[in-house]
Amino acid sequence: MAQRTDATLSMNREELGNYLKRLGDEIDGEGDITVPVDNRRVRLHPSEAITCDVEVVERSSLLRGSKETVSLELSWKPKREGT
Repeated sequence: MAQRTDATLSMNREELGNYLKRLGDEIDGEGDITVPVDNRRVRLHPSEAITCDVEVVERSSLLRGSKETVSLELSWKPKREGT
């Protein structure tokens, strides 16, 4: 069973930087992490081995204008209790 929690948020550069720093501090720490998603907080159990996929897309369109996108996907097998 998969449970998905997602949100699309609009923030300025400073707000996004702070969000990513807090997330980085959570990941850099010990034990479980808490990820804020809109009005919820999701508790996750990362292991030491984390896979990070990074994708950058640069689009140029005369009709729609240019757009740049950065996608980060982090994945891991949840840490087991007592390990």
